[in-house]
Amino acid sequence: MVMEDSPDGPVLRKHLLRALIVANLALASYYISWRYLFSINWDYWPMSLALLAAETYSFISIWLFGFMLWRLKVRRNPPPSMPGAEVDVFITRYNEPVELVRETVRAAVAIHYPHNTYVLDDGNSRELEEAALAEGAKYIVRPDDWAGHERHAKAGNVNSALFQTQGEFILILDADQLAAPEILDETLGYFADPKVALVQTPQWFYNVPKGDYLGSQAPLFYGPIQQAKDGWNAAFFCGTNAVLRREAFMEIGIRYYARDLLRRLNVALDAGNSIVASAERHSGTATDPEVQEALRGLRASLGQARSRLSGGASAQEVTWELQRTAEMLAKPIIERELTGARAELSSILTDDDENVNQSFDPIQMDSETVRVLASREWSPLGALGSVRGLLQSIDLDVWQEAQPVMPMATISVTEDFATNMRLHAAGWRSIFHHKVLASGLAPEDLRSVIGQRLRWAQGTIQVLLRQNPLTMGGLTVAQRLSYFETMWSYMYGFAAVIYLAAGPLFLIFGVLPVRAYSSDFFIHLLPYLAVNQLFFAVVGWGMPTWRGQQYSLALFPTWIMAVVSAVKNVFLGTRLNFAVTSKTRMAGSDVRLVWPQLAVISVLIIGALIGLGRLAFGTSQDGVAILTNVGWTCYNLAMLSVIVDALARRSRVPAGLSHLGTATLEVAQATARIGGGRR
Repeated sequence: MVMEDSPDGPVLRKHLLRALIVANLALASYYISWRYLFSINWDYWPMSLALLAAETYSFISIWLFGFMLWRLKVRRNPPPSMPGAEVDVFITRYNEPVELVRETVRAAVAIHYPHNTYVLDDGNSRELEEAALAEGAKYIVRPDDWAGHERHAKAGNVNSALFQTQGEFILILDADQLAAPEILDETLGYFADPKVALVQTPQWFYNVPKGDYLGSQAPLFYGPIQQAKDGWNAAFFCGTNAVLRREAFMEIGIRYYARDLLRRLNVALDAGNSIVASAERHSGTATDPEVQEALRGLRASLGQARSRLSGGASAQEVTWELQRTAEMLAKPIIERELTGARAELSSILTDDDENVNQSFDPIQMDSETVRVLASREWSPLGALGSVRGLLQSIDLDVWQEAQPVMPMATISVTEDFATNMRLHAAGWRSIFHHKVLASGLAPEDLRSVIGQRLRWAQGTIQVLLRQNPLTMGGLTVAQRLSYFETMWSYMYGFAAVIYLAAGPLFLIFGVLPVRAYSSDFFIHLLPYLAVNQLFFAVVGWGMPTWRGQQYSLALFPTWIMAVVSAVKNVFLGTRLNFAVTSKTRMAGSDVRLVWPQLAVISVLIIGALIGLGRLAFGTSQDGVAILTNVGWTCYNLAMLSVIVDALARRSRVPAGLSHLGTATLEVAQATARIGGGRR
C-alpha cells in the first residue's frame, strides 16, 4: 500500500514563507542587476569585480535555497507501525570507549519493537565483545577477507555487516547515539510504501552547554532544510538515527557493481586495442604469418566483444568468451617461443602496489593501470599475454576490494550522502521524520568541531566531483538542485574572504568596490537585506539560528581547505587525513587551528579604528562610506566573535553517561523537538 503524504504545515506560515521567497528573489534580482549595470568601480576593478563575483555566488545561493524551501513538508503523525518486520540494529564503532558503546547497546536492546542488536566493531576489541554479549547484543567484526584490502571506514564496516545479517530493515546508530525505546514504532510505518528506502530522524546532542558556543545543534538543518528536501523527495541520509530498507541498499550495491564491471570491461577493451596496435607495429610481426593471424583474430574478437556489449550481452559472458579466444590464440605461440609474456605482464600489473590508496575507486585504479599498459611498446607475444591478463583482472574481486558488492558508497568520506543520491537516482524514496528519537555526544572542543566540519565538506565536494547530481541519471530536476544546493554551500569560503576583505580595504587603503555609497546604492541594497533577514526569521520560525550563521562565516578557512583538498584527492590522488570525530574533549591549544580567523579579526579591528579616526579628525570627505564600512566591519566582527568565544570557554562533560539514557530522551522529546516539533 502506498501511503498518502501528510499535508503541509500551517497555512499562514506556508503562504508567508512563499510570499517572502518571491519577494526575496525579486529584490535580489533587482539588486544584482543594478550592480552589474551601474555600480562597478573600474578605478578599482580587481576588488570591484571580486565583490561582484561574491555577490553573484550569494545570489545563486538564494535562488537555490528559495526553490528548495518552496515545498517544505511538515509531517504530522507517523503512520501505524508495521507488525512482524525483521529488524537489525547496527551500532557502528571504530575506537570509541567501551563504556560509551555499552550505554548505546543498553538503549538499543531496550527498543520496544522486536529486533536484533549488533555491535559492528572496527576496533576488534575483546573487551567490547564481552560487554556487548553481556548486554544482550551480538558482536560482528570484519571477516579475514578484508585483510590487506581498502577498509573504507564506516561504509566498509556497514557493508561487511550487511553480508553477515539478514534483517529486512536496519536501524543505524553511531557509537554514542542513545535510541529512544519507541524509535522503531514511530518509523517503520513509513515502509508500508514499498518505494521508501530510508527514514531519517534528527540528531540531537545531550552534552551541549547553554548557548551552544560550538554550534553543535543544527536546528535549521534538522528542521526546515530537511523538511524542504523531504517535500521534493530528497531528504538526506545522515549516517545515523536512520532506518533503512535492506532491499534498496542491496539493489544499488549490485547495480553499481554491474556498472563498474561494465566500465572496467570497456577500459580493458580499449587498452587491448592499443596493445594489439602496438604489437602490429613491432618489427618481428611482418615476418611471422602465425603472429599476424593471431593479432588479427584478437583484434576481431575485441571488436565483436564491443558489439555484443552494445547489443545487451552480459559482461560475464563477453569476458569469458574473449578470455577463451585470447587463450586459444596465444597458446601455440607461447609453446613455440618458450618464453614469455607472463613474467613481463606480472611485473607490470603488480607495479606500484605500494601507491594504491583510498583515493582511487576501482575504475580509476583500472584506468591508471591500463594507461601504463597501453603506453608501452609491446612484442606480439607480450601483447597476447597482456590482453589475457587484462581480461582476467576485470572482476572487482581480483583488485583491492574485500567484497565485490558495496551497498554503501565508498567514493567519499561522507558515504551517507553519496549513497542517498544513488538511492534517489534508482527511484527510491526517503522520508524525514521530524522528531528526536536518539541523542548523542557532540564534539566538545574547537579542534574536533573543525575536523568534523572539514570531513563533511570534503566528502560533499568529493561526491560533486565523482557523482555530480546535475549530470547523474535518474534524479528529478528538484533532486538535482537539492543536492547541488548543499554542495554549492561549501563554496562559501571563497566568497567569505572577499566579504571580509571589502571593509578593511576601503578603511585602510581607500579601495572603493562600488562607484559610490549613494542613495541609489542604499535604495537597491537595504530592501533586499531587510526582506532577506525577515525570510530567514520565518524559515527558522522561532528556533535559534544565529550560531549557525556565525560558524558559516567563521569557518571560511575550513571550507576553502575542504574544496582544495577534495579536488587534489579526486584528481591527483592525494590522501585525505581522515579521523573519527572525538567524543571527548581533546587536549592541546586550538589557537593554531584558527590563526586565519584571528588574523582577520585583528585586521578588521585596525580597519574600524582607522576609519573612525579619520571620521573623528575630519580627514575623510565621505562620512557615509566610512560609516557604512565600519558598520559592515562590526557585523563581520560579531560573526567571527564565535571563534574567540569558543577558544575562551570549555565544555563541561556531563558526569556519568549511565544517568543520561531515559531522562535525556524524555527531555529531548519534550523540550528539544527541533524548531518546535511537528505543527
